[in-house]
Amino acid sequence: MLFRLRNDVIAFPNPALAEDDGLLAIGGDLSAERLTLAYASGIFPWYSDDDPILWYSPPMRCVLFPDKINISKSMQRLFRKEVFNITVNKAFSSVIRSCAAIQRPGQDGTWINDDMQEAYIELNRKGIAKSIEIWKGDELAGGLYGVEINDIFCGESMFSAYPNASKAALIALCTQMNYRLIDCQIPNPHLMSMGAEMMDRAVYLQYLTL
Repeated sequence: MLFRLRNDVIAFPNPALAEDDGLLAIGGDLSAERLTLAYASGIFPWYSDDDPILWYSPPMRCVLFPDKINISKSMQRLFRKEVFNITVNKAFSSVIRSCAAIQRPGQDGTWINDDMQEAYIELNRKGIAKSIEIWKGDELAGGLYGVEINDIFCGESMFSAYPNASKAALIALCTQMNYRLIDCQIPNPHLMSMGAEMMDRAVYLQYLTL
């Protein structure tokens, strides 16, 4: 069942009422209040410039338990050699803009449009959205950003302008931060190879309330 959100009411329907593909609602806005409520409810926005705002809560969630991350021997060597410098929340705007600009196979354009960028930059100003930056010298080589809900990190996107930089960002998120669970939203081979697994929506919602 697809619901239409009112702009003057900050509320979402029960995520269990989402369509089979996870689509739950349409409309509303990207205010900090609505976005915060969405993530706390297991819901996230995902749409293109030509669409209204679409809100999703997929029936199965791709998640990563930090202590189960698979760090390959090549990545272990990379960290030992200190090829990268890692910072937290030092260049959020640059990270999200780089995520929007990166060319991805099979994708025409980006869902991280200007409105999305402005909305998450505002969340970052409020201390809710966070970023991990990977530097090679003075160059931003990669990174990721997402939304923090208690001790769960809801990952939104990552980018790599240098080989293995996005992997380094994810490893740093798991090993240097104190999160109980990383929400990766949608599975892909890259995430699954690093130890991600699928979790039923009902179980994920329980984690959000613990």
